[in-house]
Amino acid sequence: MRNIVLFILGSFLLGSGVTKANNVLSDTTRSEMAIMEDTLGYLSYLIVNDSLEENRFAAVQKFIPTLVQTLKKENSFDYEFSRLKNISILYPPDSTFRIFTWQLYVNAEDYRYYGAIQMNTKELQLIPLIDRSFDTEDLEHSTLTADNWYGSVYYNIKSFDTPEGPKYLLFGFDGYSFFTKRKVAEVLSFKDGKAVFGAPVFISEDPGNTFLPKSRLVMTYSAEASIKLNFDDHQNIIIHDHLIQAMSSIPGQGPVSLPDGSYEGYKLQNGKWSYVSKIYDHVYENEEATRMEPIFNTKEKKKKKDLFGNK
Repeated sequence: MRNIVLFILGSFLLGSGVTKANNVLSDTTRSEMAIMEDTLGYLSYLIVNDSLEENRFAAVQKFIPTLVQTLKKENSFDYEFSRLKNISILYPPDSTFRIFTWQLYVNAEDYRYYGAIQMNTKELQLIPLIDRSFDTEDLEHSTLTADNWYGSVYYNIKSFDTPEGPKYLLFGFDGYSFFTKRKVAEVLSFKDGKAVFGAPVFISEDPGNTFLPKSRLVMTYSAEASIKLNFDDHQNIIIHDHLIQAMSSIPGQGPVSLPDGSYEGYKLQNGKWSYVSKIYDHVYENEEATRMEPIFNTKEKKKKKDLFGNK
């Protein structure tokens, strides 16, 4: 079943023209795509919500060619798919492409991912993403292609400049297994028209260490927890929870990785992301809130304010 789906994905997504899009979507084409979007929405709902594994697989098999047929419409890049709620669709700030990703739940220990990158061209140009995460070794230091992509559902995208040209940060979630989940900060770039995942741009906290810079950030954590791994626009930094080893509340599971309430991250410096050991993510809403004076610091104030600081 898996091989059939991968064959369909590769067969239908492989390229076409590269002419730069310079026309907007016609009203007729937009109406046609809206009808096709209804079908895609129904299929994506089945992929996520149908209770039977075979039905979820069947929905994926139907969804892929339907999506490609829809995108073959001229200037389809201008169609927003605003009603396609179960599929992640992200655009970088320069809108040179968009990336579709989605998850197929097989069982409690098996999640599979599908995706494609659509370039911003008049005629359809798609790059299929083939999930080979089960074959990936040394994930933090590997450079991957679209044919051996580490599958995840991307929830954010940011661009950054490097001496080699622009690259893109992709933040993704991987269901991974029943007891453990993963979040990934992935680097995407393009070389000779092909997508490249991973780049040695994450520098360790110890500049004198003998380890290679990481090509991606991978956080594996207990399914009991919810963690943060994202880009903070206010501080212009990658921020994530600091994880520690602690005993799981699930009998027999042993030690797991859990957040301890502090944050660390990476800040861009000369095209590289350098480690920052302490990040204070709390943002005060006004100047008054920055005062460190306690509510009750004198007997007089105790008389004038209640437990919540109200007069």
